[in-house]
Amino acid sequence: MALDETNNAFVRFDRVQKSYDGESLVVKDLNLDIPKGEFLTMLGPSGSGKTTCLMMLAGFETATHGEILLDGVSINNIPPHKRGIGMVFQNYALFPHMTVAENLSFPLEVRNMGKSEREAKVKRALDMVEMGDFGGRRPAQLSGGQQQRIALARALVFEPELVLMDEPLGALDKQLREKMQFEITRLAHNLGITVVYVTHDQTEALTMSDRVAVFNDGVIQQLARPDMLYERPDNSFVAQFIGENNTLEGTVKSLTDDTAVVELDGGLQLQCEPINVDNVGQRTRVSVRPERAELNLNNLSQDACTLTGTVQEFIYMGDIFRTRISVAGCDDFIIKTPNSPNQKRLSPGQNVKFGLNKKDCRALDP
Repeated sequence: MALDETNNAFVRFDRVQKSYDGESLVVKDLNLDIPKGEFLTMLGPSGSGKTTCLMMLAGFETATHGEILLDGVSINNIPPHKRGIGMVFQNYALFPHMTVAENLSFPLEVRNMGKSEREAKVKRALDMVEMGDFGGRRPAQLSGGQQQRIALARALVFEPELVLMDEPLGALDKQLREKMQFEITRLAHNLGITVVYVTHDQTEALTMSDRVAVFNDGVIQQLARPDMLYERPDNSFVAQFIGENNTLEGTVKSLTDDTAVVELDGGLQLQCEPINVDNVGQRTRVSVRPERAELNLNNLSQDACTLTGTVQEFIYMGDIFRTRISVAGCDDFIIKTPNSPNQKRLSPGQNVKFGLNKKDCRALDP
């Protein structure tokens, strides 16, 4: 089965399902196209199906139904070692009895490559991850970050077009993890390789990816660029899972193509964008990002609503102030404001007015 010329999918999941017991599906009817050179992240909570998808693509799991294609060719019946895919795992999976250079040389020996060519490719891969001086060491002599660099170099040494990464930075401390995020992204784009990356860390997904597929219960809930996922979530799950999010419960009072008027449980009315509501009288959950609530009422649009809440907590966080407010039946409404000389410090118990622009309020499923 070849791809038609109008479709640029390099990796394709075509109606793929996976069940371990023959009854419950871990992955449900997955259709996903990944173009060549894209950095795609599969993001979701534990048990959402993201790692199973990666393992089926790698060949370590078999699809119960459907087809997985690589560059237009079905790979369902091709064993893992013949798929030509680079893999990076969280636990590095380096051979402890081999030196760094021998670890990198191993996948080249399996491919019957000559010694001089092997040595040249190993040197190039080590230089790529800035580990050129470490070829003679063994994995036990390296730090966690250095071992992860070697695992990355080993995945790249035979110059695959597709690299799969399964929580590769999970064992690293925060500062090193952030550094490696940028290094992996830079390397992937410089080399023009396609990367499928699995993580449950939303910050990692947002900073590294061209697109993110948000998984829950074996289904992709939304597939979009990081900014679209954050700014324009399709449903309540994505809104809650990606970044910090405020939710206000209410009932749809009126509905047009571009406006839902929602009566919040506290009695206030709010104009929202109707995203996942169909009928008047329907319960809804309004999603608002903390940085979109305006304490400066001069920044409001004509279709904005002004609300009054009670300050529960005001926290100085360096670059921002984080204010927790009780409003419309919600005691945990968060407002984030940039640290500036104009921002007054607020006190618990103080009543405060803030505004919400219609475009920042999304009426989603309850």
